[in-house]
Amino acid sequence: MASRRQDSGAAGGFATTLATNKGQFRNTLISDRVYELLRQAIVDGELAPNERVVESEIARRLGVSQAPVREAVKQLAREGLLMHVPRRGNFVVEISTEDADHARQVREPLERLAAQLATGRLTDEQLAELDELVDQMHRAVAANDLSRFRDADIAFHTLVSRSAGNPFLFRMWEVLEPSLRALHAIADPLFEGDWHAMADEHGRLVSLLRAGDAAAAAEAFAGHAAGRAPVPDRRTAKKTARRKRP
Repeated sequence: MASRRQDSGAAGGFATTLATNKGQFRNTLISDRVYELLRQAIVDGELAPNERVVESEIARRLGVSQAPVREAVKQLAREGLLMHVPRRGNFVVEISTEDADHARQVREPLERLAAQLATGRLTDEQLAELDELVDQMHRAVAANDLSRFRDADIAFHTLVSRSAGNPFLFRMWEVLEPSLRALHAIADPLFEGDWHAMADEHGRLVSLLRAGDAAAAAEAFAGHAAGRAPVPDRRTAKKTARRKRP
């Protein structure tokens, strides 16, 4: 059952987000902008699991009509980020560990196929863009900004999926991606390892794509998606490397 805080709808940090974005919807389709705002609030935890999302309150705080908010809420419900409870309203979905495991099971074959198809198709410009996204991950770690790291991580895998040349695969990725973000199946904030090493792992994936070995790239991406590729602590790796030097 939703708490009093949850029943109040947009509260705390999300209320600040709404106030900051009031009046910023004139140059884009309003429902799309509201959708992006709500989705980011769910992903970042400003809207907590089981928290009620009140369309009228959000519309009032943003200074827009209720119709585009309703459309945004419907889209989020279709993506599984919100759940409609009859006579009670819409609530942020609470995600279980089992849900996250299921999402990774679906992600693994998609990543495998995307890497296999993208190998040999990626242009030099796209490979350079992947390199830049890895650099963005490192900068995000240095700034202690997990949200920026997650954005770069998502952009990395989205670019590979788009570059695979299979429109059906990319559509499936677009459907899955919001849930992966909400489930923390990408850039899990509970990860206790070295985030710089995690960025380095993405650099390794780029190297495999650049090398042109489709089978090796596909296996590496699948292992990465399933969590089978453990990311060592960078400092430990450096110490081990020094010991191995002749």
